[in-house]
Amino acid sequence: MNESKKKNELEAVLDRIDLSQPEPAEEPMRQYYFMKKARELVEKQQKELGRPLTFCVVTFGCQMNARDSEKLTGVLEEIGYQEIQEETADFVIYNTCTVRENANQRVYGRLGYLHSLKKKNPHMMIALCGCMMQEPHVVEKLKKSYSFVNLIFGTHNIYKFSELIVTALLSGRMVIDIWKDTDKIVEDLPSERKYSFKSGVNIMFGCNNFCSYCIVPYVRGRERSRNPKDIVREIEKLVADGVKEVMLLGQNVNSYGKNLEEPITFAQLLLEIEKIEGLERIRFMTSHPKDLSDELIAVMKNSKKICRHLHLPLQSGSSRILKIMNRHYDKEKYLTLVEKIRAAVPDISLTTDIIVGFPGETEEDFLETMDVVEKVRFDSAFTFIYSKRTGTPAAVMQDQIPEAVIKDRFDRLLAKVQEIGREMSSRDTGTIQEVLVEEQNEHDPHLLTGRMSNNLLVHFPGDPSLIGQMISVHLDECRGFYYMGTPTKA
Repeated sequence: MNESKKKNELEAVLDRIDLSQPEPAEEPMRQYYFMKKARELVEKQQKELGRPLTFCVVTFGCQMNARDSEKLTGVLEEIGYQEIQEETADFVIYNTCTVRENANQRVYGRLGYLHSLKKKNPHMMIALCGCMMQEPHVVEKLKKSYSFVNLIFGTHNIYKFSELIVTALLSGRMVIDIWKDTDKIVEDLPSERKYSFKSGVNIMFGCNNFCSYCIVPYVRGRERSRNPKDIVREIEKLVADGVKEVMLLGQNVNSYGKNLEEPITFAQLLLEIEKIEGLERIRFMTSHPKDLSDELIAVMKNSKKICRHLHLPLQSGSSRILKIMNRHYDKEKYLTLVEKIRAAVPDISLTTDIIVGFPGETEEDFLETMDVVEKVRFDSAFTFIYSKRTGTPAAVMQDQIPEAVIKDRFDRLLAKVQEIGREMSSRDTGTIQEVLVEEQNEHDPHLLTGRMSNNLLVHFPGDPSLIGQMISVHLDECRGFYYMGTPTKA
């Protein structure tokens, strides 16, 4: 099996490393050196305790964070820890999100609980990484009030995880390694996938857009794209290992490739990925409307592998508010773009993000948003109440909207989005669709759950041996935002 071959290759590299020699300067060999060193330290601690050491990775936030957590898991398993789901583990790491202020409060609350566990288990290691750690005031608070935390690092140096673990295990003090930014991308480090048949693949990191409500560019840094050959090579390895579907990840995939020495567009990258034999489905997110090109629409139209689903954040239907948000498109441009996409790919499922209650939003602005929702008819929408995010331009804007007004608008928007979403979701009733079987249904073990190209779920009777396979399912009945179906004979 390819997974074991990959592990054997890494083992062969680690076997050749001599820990009596100085650590290499070049990556990824430097991290392999520290992986071996960390394994030595973990083995020693396991002997002292007379039992295996465990770890737990807790992920907050987006799919970029989920993919990062697979990398953290891969390293921890490689150095000898065993994964458990409970935060009573010997090594607990929180991979944090900071898009909303209350996400930070949740982490502080969980740290209080970990402190009580650490008192009973003094050798317990607590690590924090991710977007929240890129905020200087957060790190200051952690130093002052959470001194029991062992390791703090950010979004730019996750590849150094093995090295940082060794430093933390040897030092016995709080280790903090935060980079303000980086242009470095390190390839070929271990990763442990959640699913054997689908995987996220980072194609770029960071964001250059500076939307006025968003903290992401400040914590993820400026855009940097991976080399297309490295991306293709990674996906080829994943496919050889049984992956049928990849999700290409970036804060704004549509601006992929602009900063490479040999620039390449996102559409051109998709054409290269499409050629990979054995890969059956390609998804991507997130697409910024300002950069979605006619070239990309043409590639989507002609593709046999790109899924019939596009997540296209709107944020607001008011051109005035969009300008204050620094989104670089207006209502008319967004609606024109949707028309182009639907003309090229009539069966596409469109989903979006919408913020209600942005500073200065009037009832007229809100009705413009409702108008776009009715004109576009999204299959579903993630609707958010505006969250004041310290460190963003919007947080200090005048005319913050009263809570009661925001709640009223949010409820009206949600009702409309759900009404339209139910109508749009039901349009394939009675058809036969190809489904990637993802898991046994958590509520009824006799049912399986699969995902269609348009990203909707369908539940149907079947044997768990089908998980990870593509099968044809008749869509019998739509129940709001999912289907009940019956597998059809091949």
